[in-house]
Amino acid sequence: MNSGRASRPRSGRHRSRVITPIAIAVAALTLSACGSGGKSGGGGDTNFVTNSGGITTVARTERTSVNEIAGETLEGKTLDVADLKGKVVVLNVWGSWCPPCRAEAPHFAKVAKDTEAQGVSFVGINTRDPNKGPALAFEKDYGVEYPSLYDPTGKLILSGFPKGTLNPQAIPSTIVLDRDGKIAARSLMALNEDKLRKMIAPLIAEK
Repeated sequence: MNSGRASRPRSGRHRSRVITPIAIAVAALTLSACGSGGKSGGGGDTNFVTNSGGITTVARTERTSVNEIAGETLEGKTLDVADLKGKVVVLNVWGSWCPPCRAEAPHFAKVAKDTEAQGVSFVGINTRDPNKGPALAFEKDYGVEYPSLYDPTGKLILSGFPKGTLNPQAIPSTIVLDRDGKIAARSLMALNEDKLRKMIAPLIAEK
């Protein structure tokens, strides 16, 4: 009996040693993913030209189309970005757990409303939220009225963008498509209202 009681504390200590590294690893992944930049995934010449504000652009003659970006939104509706061809499309990758995402959300909500009449559509890609609850609360808290595709495992991020155009570890990220559905601008950092407007304006002006 004494030996049985003595073995239980050792078992508890063992569980503690196993859980702690896992918790640390998960926390480290979250911190590294949120707001990290660096080179985009994949290889090849993406034709991006770096500007001073952390935003890169692509000349109109050298732009490439995105792959299929379609699925279910947080509200349970079906959305296909290809259906938005003819509009300037702002794709924003975000997570409710990400502090920079919370910082930029009010700016995106405001600019989305202000530019809708100019033929601009905003689409979010919500990622790494294991369930929709926190993401839906995020949208409500920050007045985000445009739809977000639900991509908890990052599948859309990895398959929807050509190699070299988006770093899947950079959250938040924003990619803007021209009216032909081609990638025209990119930011791998949080944006304020001024930078977001400067990113979109040249594409609104394109004929």
